[in-house]
Order: sequence, then C-alpha cells, then structure tokens
Amino acid sequence: MVKINRHADSISGFTLLELLVVMVIIGMLAGLVMPRFFSQVGKSETKVATAQIVSLSSALVQYRLDTGNFPTSDEGLRALRVAPERAQGWYGPYLEQDVPNDPWQRPYVYQYPGEHSDFDLSTLGKDGRPGGERENIDIGNWSG
Repeated sequence: MVKINRHADSISGFTLLELLVVMVIIGMLAGLVMPRFFSQVGKSETKVATAQIVSLSSALVQYRLDTGNFPTSDEGLRALRVAPERAQGWYGPYLEQDVPNDPWQRPYVYQYPGEHSDFDLSTLGKDGRPGGERENIDIGNWSG
C-alpha cells in the first residue's frame, strides 16, 4: 500500500529575501575581484606592447645591418616586410607577419632619426595620449 501525502504545505524553495541576500553577496565579491582582474589585463597589454617593441627593434637592427641604415620615417615599419626602392642589400622580409598594431589597435609610432636613440619606436598606451600611468603609460624602445 502506497501512502499519498495530501499536505501541499511541504513545498520548499527560496524566499525572495534569501535570493536578495545571495545576490548582494555575489555583488560584493564581484566588486572586490573584478578591479584586480582588470588591472592584471592592463598589465598584460603593457607587457605585450613592450615585447612587440623589442621584437620590432631587433628587426630594425637587422635591417640596418643589411642595408647600412634604418628605414626613414616615411618608409616606416613597412620596410621590414617590403623592400623600399632605395634599400640596397635588403635581405628581408625581417618579420614573418605584417607589422602588428599595439595591443590597443593603433599603429606603433616610428621615427628616424630618433630623439631618444638612433630610432624611436613607441606607443602611447591605452589612452592614446602622451604621458600617463599604469596601462596609459607611454612605452618606447628607450624606456626601461
């Protein structure tokens, strides 16, 4: 014989108050964790920009060893992939892929002759403006 419970009072679930408490706790945890997470993303983009500048600088030095000088500002970084008309001794391409944009999807700034070194290669950081701190800091082949 099977017993049937005729009491509908035993339905269980969460009350609105319990759900609100859980949502507040999740919101507080997100408020503590998310700023730290996003600051790490900013640091990694800055590290990527630094690594790309080092790599592009090495390719520029190899270009100079082969041709006797760096590309002009007008020739720019494109000279690492396509030989300029005046480039004698060009044995490129000096990069396996096209010149990348910086992590914020802007072209790197190349100037020859440079103000800080033989050539200047830089990015203006996340904000795209001179100066700044953290992820907005300017990064160049002359900066440490």
